[in-house]
Amino acid sequence: MSANAPASTGSTSKECTVKKMLVLGAGTAGTMVVNKMRRILDPEEWKITVVDQEETHYYQPGFLFIPFGIYGKRDVIRSRREYIAPGVELVMAGIDMIQPDENKVRLGNGQVLSYDLLVIATGCRIDASETEGLMESGWRKDIFDFYTPEGSLALARKLRTWEGGRLVVNVAEMPIKCPVAPLEFLFLADHYFHQRGIRDKVELVYATPLDGAFTKPKASALLGDILERKDIKVVTEFALGMVDPDRKVIATWDEREENYDLLVSVPVNKGADLIERSGMGNELNFIPTDKHTLLAKDHDNIFVVGDATDLPSSKAGSVAHFQVDVLQENILRWIDGLGLEPHFDGHANCFIESGFGKGILIDFNYDTEPLPGKFPLPGAGPFSLLEETKMNHWGKMMFRWVYWNMLLPGAELPLEAQMSMAGKRS
Repeated sequence: MSANAPASTGSTSKECTVKKMLVLGAGTAGTMVVNKMRRILDPEEWKITVVDQEETHYYQPGFLFIPFGIYGKRDVIRSRREYIAPGVELVMAGIDMIQPDENKVRLGNGQVLSYDLLVIATGCRIDASETEGLMESGWRKDIFDFYTPEGSLALARKLRTWEGGRLVVNVAEMPIKCPVAPLEFLFLADHYFHQRGIRDKVELVYATPLDGAFTKPKASALLGDILERKDIKVVTEFALGMVDPDRKVIATWDEREENYDLLVSVPVNKGADLIERSGMGNELNFIPTDKHTLLAKDHDNIFVVGDATDLPSSKAGSVAHFQVDVLQENILRWIDGLGLEPHFDGHANCFIESGFGKGILIDFNYDTEPLPGKFPLPGAGPFSLLEETKMNHWGKMMFRWVYWNMLLPGAELPLEAQMSMAGKRS
């Protein structure tokens, strides 16, 4: 069957059978998909169902701010049901397995849902058990994560009474959700410890598997300069092999070591376990996906969006937003039996909180690295690209309102899905 044509549903033009779009995951990407498509598709022709097992929707970018007392738990949680559009069926259940050859999904409660079109938006999660020693005696005592609400809240309690020492932020392995978040954590930690009057008692270290501060050279150079200016040590090409919580040491596979008094870990990120059970993912449970059309490479009636993909783009909310803009057009083309448009270019747009009321904005895609300039209006901004400014800080802080009130409901934002060179200087 052609990848550009919809799977046969057994219906004809004379039949009135309602077709079924099934979306797995009601996080950022899945919620945007169902809200946008419900407005577009005729409910007499298409039933839209979304499945998720969590009643709570988390604003994940907010986890970064909880350890420093900037946000509390109430700032990052809402009812998931509140953000699903009327006319969309929300099924609260775990997902056991996808059966793509049968166009069915088996839920944890034994229920089986059939589909004509499947959208997988099951995201990714940290798996600290992947690293030897990480979850042993030091876990949530002097080893913490901030990629979960539980981890960020526990770290907030720890930092309130911590009197100093060697704080190491370590990324176990790439890819991770929001690749700049570990850097933001260090920038905010520098600010926080200055405010507490103990910065001179704290050594900040960033141990990363990358060969620099970031994946893109120009941004890496700028961010590396800021780290140096803030007296934050960077240990590059640190491929984590194990953690020794008794000696308070992290070590690479080739036995390089870094000691810590407080370890802030970004554990291995993996796709959902159900992807492994379904035999659809790579070694980290990410689904092979066409990088431009978002169609699953091995299935002609399955699209993949958000963090569940194996795309070489950032796993971040802005990327999911740009993907969904491309996806909605390709879903309509798929329904009409037309060729899919290869329009997703890996576009990512990210505010980076740098502390002391300033931030940085980067805008890039698969082929173009971050460049200086103004955004979104050429010459006018109001945001400056690849530059540390107060306005960029406010852009970061305003995003929470945009997320709850515009992004999740699927409102049209004045941003093109494809990256524009307008306002950029090469």
